[in-house]
Amino acid sequence: MKPLVGMMILTLLAGADSVFAQLPSGGATSNGSSSAVILPASGRNNQGGSVGAIEQPVSGTTTSVNTLNPSVQISGPYTGSTRSTPKISFSGKLSLQEALQRGLAYNLGAVGLAQTVRQTGAQAKAARSALLPNINGSLSETVEQIDLATFGLHFSVPGFHIPSIVGPFNYYSLQLSLSQTVANLTTLNNYRSARATARASQYSLEDARDQVTLAVAGAYLQVLAAQARVEAAQAELDTANAVFHQSTEQHGEGVLGRLNVDQSQLRTLAQQQQIITLRNDLAKQKINLARLAGLPPNSDYQLTDNFPFTLPTVQNVNDAVAEAQQQRADLKAAQAQVEAAAKALAAARAERLPSASLSGDYQVIGTNPAESHGTFMVVGTLSVPVWQGGRIASDIAQAEAVLAQRQAELDDTRGQIEAEVRQVYLDLDAAAGQVEVARKNLQVGQESLEMARARMQAGVINTVEVVQAQQTVASAQLDLINSVFAHNLAKLSLARVLGHAAGRLPTLLKPETTMQ
Repeated sequence: MKPLVGMMILTLLAGADSVFAQLPSGGATSNGSSSAVILPASGRNNQGGSVGAIEQPVSGTTTSVNTLNPSVQISGPYTGSTRSTPKISFSGKLSLQEALQRGLAYNLGAVGLAQTVRQTGAQAKAARSALLPNINGSLSETVEQIDLATFGLHFSVPGFHIPSIVGPFNYYSLQLSLSQTVANLTTLNNYRSARATARASQYSLEDARDQVTLAVAGAYLQVLAAQARVEAAQAELDTANAVFHQSTEQHGEGVLGRLNVDQSQLRTLAQQQQIITLRNDLAKQKINLARLAGLPPNSDYQLTDNFPFTLPTVQNVNDAVAEAQQQRADLKAAQAQVEAAAKALAAARAERLPSASLSGDYQVIGTNPAESHGTFMVVGTLSVPVWQGGRIASDIAQAEAVLAQRQAELDDTRGQIEAEVRQVYLDLDAAAGQVEVARKNLQVGQESLEMARARMQAGVINTVEVVQAQQTVASAQLDLINSVFAHNLAKLSLARVLGHAAGRLPTLLKPETTMQ
């Protein structure tokens, strides 16, 4: 009799346990429905950083014909990098191709976006898991003793002694459970939205690589321009020293006064100061390039490439605009973000629809494996949202706002790309024209300087005209350097605005190797 009573009590408690197990857990909704994922309002993902080539007009002077001030502006993570030398050895000589290789692999702008791609890919897999079967298994061994009085059970049967303490007893359970979403459009559209977001992140990474190309190649061109300024300043210092010695000799011969000697000496000293400044700027530019390319942040290396002035073969500007709008990764990213927002809106609207799910488990239970039997349970659930307190309407309104914002950003990106292409074509034409003018101005200035030095040697003039001629040559030389830099930077910008910059660059910027 005692075993019979014990089994009855165990059956009662097991039924209670099964009821408790089917109650909703914390955080789960009572009807098993899912909620739409609310996306952030903006789909742009540049981590707060950007790279841009700027050619701003500056006021002309009587000694300068240059009207463009080219520069590369870099901000955010694109200014830094992880160290590349532990994995790629460095010889101390840097070509543009090697700088790009290091920058694309180790610049922080591309590295950060690569991690974002991993995150969004993982989020898409998590969203997909809600559509796939969830299978879990468990094995348990239970040893238990129960005090019936604590459950409020008091038995009093005349002629029978029913114990208040049951046990100890033991049993084991081997269980396999499965749950499967059968029909849930909200969950399905959440997955589609996450997948579109992951695709947008991949396009953002491609756009980041284009920006890294612009940053590294632009910094390389800036170092070349800084080197050219140092070399030009050194040539001007040599000329100034020659004029100073010449005026000193003429002063000793009584041809020139002391004032003329002092003027030529002042010109020499000013040129020495300029070289100090230019060398300091060159060292900083090289450190900046090293930071972008993942090299040790110092100036102890040499560049091996030089890029002379060459006119590129370019297509019609309207064709270039059409190609850019087909190839640009940032435009594709914006389109994918619009698709993600549209799927999120569909998910929000689907919250009003019924959903169906299936769950079940199979269990082997007994006092030991030899004395056990199987049990199973299959549950099909149809959930119908009746009233959610306005939550679904709120989700739909938010999703509609996100979609409208991202569509506006897509339209803006199209306009921005067209504007960038047309501006680059204007910069190409302007820089090419400036190179020709600067060359002619330099040629005329050098001829004037030679004639002024000859006239001073003959005693016809003093050093004032020679110093003026020197200044004219110096300004013309800087104009030529800036103009060639501006033209090469415009070609680099063209590669970036058309998309796939690293692949286009070799056809637009053809190096003239200066050292091996």
